[in-house]
Amino acid sequence: MLPALILTLAALGIAVLRLWSYRVQLLEMARTLEETPAESNLRLTVRMSGIAPRRLCQAVNRRLEEGRQLRLETSKREQELKYTMACISHDIRTPLAGAMGYLQLLEEDPERQAEYLGIVKKRLEELDGLLEELFLYTRLQGGSLPLECGPMAALPPLWEALAEFYPQLEAAGVEPELRFDREDMAVRANPEALGRVYRNLIANALRHGGGGLAIFGGEGEIRFSNVLLPGSRPDPERLFDRFYQSSPARAKGGAGLGLSIVRELMERMGGRVSARISGNTLEIRLTFPQAS
Repeated sequence: MLPALILTLAALGIAVLRLWSYRVQLLEMARTLEETPAESNLRLTVRMSGIAPRRLCQAVNRRLEEGRQLRLETSKREQELKYTMACISHDIRTPLAGAMGYLQLLEEDPERQAEYLGIVKKRLEELDGLLEELFLYTRLQGGSLPLECGPMAALPPLWEALAEFYPQLEAAGVEPELRFDREDMAVRANPEALGRVYRNLIANALRHGGGGLAIFGGEGEIRFSNVLLPGSRPDPERLFDRFYQSSPARAKGGAGLGLSIVRELMERMGGRVSARISGNTLEIRLTFPQAS
């Protein structure tokens, strides 16, 4: 009887000591959590034996890691928002400041009214184009621009886009070189979206190109090729990123959204877009899903 009682008391003593150890370590973990800054990469460790304490420690560490990832994502989004707002502010302010400047000159020199008003009109058209791109990009990002795609002729929207840019092409001395395997080339796309893709690529070549524009097409793809500006070497991997502009491009204006919109529209239509640089020539390739 006595040995059994001694064993029972010993077992109770060990259990009490273990519970006391658990309490001490749990209090230590709680104090560590309370004293650790929120941005810390803290991970708790446990010296207690048994499955339950280890599972508790693992669960706490998972929550800590989830919180850390959430903070990183929130910080990243805040930085992206600040960058976006800075870019938008800069790109809207530039043509607006130009227009205001020429309106002031108009007051000082009314005899040059026609010249100054023409420049003001051009600056306001630039601003309108920027706002249109921002609005379209916002709709694409928000998923509020449904695109119904189907088989369609690939070239009529291109002819319309080239006709729309004819005055700018002529002023720049650019005569596009056009070559297609078939004039009845068909792709699977959305007519309005494809027209926007063409217009953005032509505008990009005019704004950031060093002269010349070649457009080739065949077998489910269309390629836009233009000579780069002297000293310009854009990164093909970043060319379609939002607000990306190589250094010489900044002086040419634009919101840096044109090619990003091209990528968004192509992907929404089930296609893709890529870029490569060979020598001093930039080639942008549009690849479409099968039309059938």
